[in-house]
Amino acid sequence: MEEVKKASKFEKVAARCWNLLNEGKPFTPIFVIGTFLLFHIAEVGTGSFWGNMLGSLLLVLPLLVLYYIFDFPLFLRNYLWIPFIAYLMMFGQFTLSLLLLAIGLYFFFTVFFWGTFYYHLRIGTSWLNFTRFWKLVLKNSDSTSGNAQEQLPKFLLVLSLWQYGFNALSAGGFASVDISLLLMFYGGLLLYTIILHRNLFDWKPKAIATYTNNAPVPTEAISDKVVVIVIDGMRKDRFDVAHTPYLDSLRKNGTEFTNMETVYPARTVVCFSSMFTGTYSFEHGIKSNMVWKHGVNVESIFDSLRKIGKKGKMLAVAHLVDAFGDDVETYTAVMKNDIVDSQIMKKAKKIMDEQNPDLFIVQLISTDQTGHSRGVLYDEYLQKIYEADQHVKDFIGHLEKTGKAKNTTFIICADHGQADGIGGHGHLDEGERIVPFFMYGPSIKEGVRIEEKQSLVSVASTIAYLLGSPYPSHSRGPVLLDAVEERKKG
Repeated sequence: MEEVKKASKFEKVAARCWNLLNEGKPFTPIFVIGTFLLFHIAEVGTGSFWGNMLGSLLLVLPLLVLYYIFDFPLFLRNYLWIPFIAYLMMFGQFTLSLLLLAIGLYFFFTVFFWGTFYYHLRIGTSWLNFTRFWKLVLKNSDSTSGNAQEQLPKFLLVLSLWQYGFNALSAGGFASVDISLLLMFYGGLLLYTIILHRNLFDWKPKAIATYTNNAPVPTEAISDKVVVIVIDGMRKDRFDVAHTPYLDSLRKNGTEFTNMETVYPARTVVCFSSMFTGTYSFEHGIKSNMVWKHGVNVESIFDSLRKIGKKGKMLAVAHLVDAFGDDVETYTAVMKNDIVDSQIMKKAKKIMDEQNPDLFIVQLISTDQTGHSRGVLYDEYLQKIYEADQHVKDFIGHLEKTGKAKNTTFIICADHGQADGIGGHGHLDEGERIVPFFMYGPSIKEGVRIEEKQSLVSVASTIAYLLGSPYPSHSRGPVLLDAVEERKKG
């Protein structure tokens, strides 16, 4: 049996470096610094350049910090143009050639380097992918650098203000900078930002206030095994119209939660961390796909299982090692998108045959990658959902043949949905928030549909309940008792 390669050390480092450009918050300062240096490339060797450049960078540092701390998601990004207009009215200076260079570099990076060159080398998309990708960049609303409507007003303002400071320092040092005007601008911008976020940023899911308490801590297992298959980025309304005969049979003969909500921000590492610790980013510490410090800050379901001598394993892409360490067995994501999920499932079979974990979590990525590279409102996306359906059928069939499905609970879900632009996800735009989620197995009620809103933070406690382990230390999600058959007495 051909084995999918593990993610190499180089790939893990490269993934972390790529996240510096992929995640919107670090991209903004990296991009404006690079653009500013390119614009002034002819002056780099002059004696006064570096002093004026660094001095003027200090003048725009408060703006970069503000953009890093505060999100401007979804329709709030429209309000980013008002500070830029205010700058033009107050300072009356801009350098058109610098702004045009920035716009050109931005669309070259997102449409051609990222949307065409990067995706061709990594997953095999066409060299003509730019013909569709530009439309996705303009529509994109997620928290990445590919969110044009958010990034454009940000870097145009930073570069304009930076060039103003650079010109002033070059002309006469700090005495030429109108500090009072600058302070007035920053003070107004801070007040403006706080008012926006207090009054308009109101769509985050509310955190569950208490720790898991709707079911006693289990002392015995209901299921011998739990298998969680996460079809990364599978948007619920697109799943509902896709041809998925096998998954439809599982949810019809199991329990489906039709209003399962993901967490905020809806980024893959954040969602997985919340699913398998049972809590939110303010406790587990993972706030984006870019992880500065390895490991969640709280107990995970893997830790809970170890307390009772059971084993969990996750088969996933490299950056999930940053959250769960050695509990993750990685696979390379540098593979043609048409074959990656089949290779993942071959590896999944091998892990079940050789390691036989009590909890096994598998991440399929082809659907997500198609959404990111080609968009979610096209037939390619539906085709990948159908292929995921067939891969799940083949995998569960293998477990049935080897006797490992006899008393196993299967959880099929997505970690997040995807919005229209670049299959974006992060800020909970339409298509991201509610995810497919259903459970199947001998311990799961048949033919039940639960329409009450639930949260993915319930996954960890539900797994613990099924496998007879303590709940993770900071698990807040209630056990999904509506899906589970009552425990047999005695």
